[in-house]
Amino acid sequence: MNIQETSLPGVMLITPKIHSDNRGAFWETWNHQAFESEGLPCTWVQDNFSISKKNVVRGIHYQILNPQGKLVRATHGAVLDVAVDLRKSSPCFGEHVAVELSGENGRMLWIPEGFGHAFLVLTEVAGFAYKVTDSYNPNGERTIVWNDPDLAIAWPVVPEEAIVSDKDANGATLETAEVFA
Repeated sequence: MNIQETSLPGVMLITPKIHSDNRGAFWETWNHQAFESEGLPCTWVQDNFSISKKNVVRGIHYQILNPQGKLVRATHGAVLDVAVDLRKSSPCFGEHVAVELSGENGRMLWIPEGFGHAFLVLTEVAGFAYKVTDSYNPNGERTIVWNDPDLAIAWPVVPEEAIVSDKDANGATLETAEVFA
């Protein structure tokens, strides 16, 4: 695995070594030794999976109570995955990184606690899997509206074509959101 830091300190892009032949392909999606050597989490409390259709936007989600680190990947199809620094004390507060993850490129993104997370489905359908470091706590869940102009995320979808849940459409703005210290 190639593990490299993104423009946001702590957010890591993980690119597996893909072994391909005439039968298909194989790669590791998690390796205890590789993660441990990079100081990344090696204990997961929950695995999650979703299937979404093209133009679905999920997020920007985070938990103030029971904050979660997330290891995310597309199992099939492609998504634009976004991490937003929500640590008020960070010099990168309010900045984001966006990476295309797909079933073909096998790339994963490690998003530590203190960051918001969202993704947009780029293909007709996409499967999305993620491991988390803490349990889901609905009382601690927060949402920032996906198209907050202060975040200036260049989503490659016309806003009228984005498929967004009521919760995500009515999220707080960065300016009004409860964020991390």
